[in-house]
Amino acid sequence: MKNRSWAFLAGGLLVALLLAGVVSNYASSHPDGLDSSLLKGCTVDADDTIVGGSCPAQQAKDHELGDSPLADYGVRGIENSFVSTGLSGVLGVLVTFAVGAGGFWLLRRRGGTPTAGDETTVDGGTPTDPDGTTAAGGEPTTSDDDTRRRADAAS
Repeated sequence: MKNRSWAFLAGGLLVALLLAGVVSNYASSHPDGLDSSLLKGCTVDADDTIVGGSCPAQQAKDHELGDSPLADYGVRGIENSFVSTGLSGVLGVLVTFAVGAGGFWLLRRRGGTPTAGDETTVDGGTPTDPDGTTAAGGEPTTSDDDTRRRADAAS
């Protein structure tokens, strides 16, 4: 990969880490569209606890992974909510980046077309070096196209 590509990749990762680690703490604490639509018909208090009415959110159950280390947009065991949320976001970005990079690494092109410095074949499979000589050091081999190009360039 070229240096410019690495710089772009590193810059993107840095921006994602800053957004996840810092800006995520300023996201709205109010329910999103799905949560608020499930609360229609219910009365909630200041802590978003249902205190009356009838709504689909009353049938909600705790998730199976609700006690996992990264549940509820934080890291379990860290009391400072700003640090906990930021660290959770940073860990999420790093894991996502690692999985994506690993996937691209597995899918990368392993062979392909030869480049200017690679060995090529001419006229039915005789291996040649880029300068036109055979790999065994014999006489130079040229194709009909090479002969025509040289004749056109000479005239």
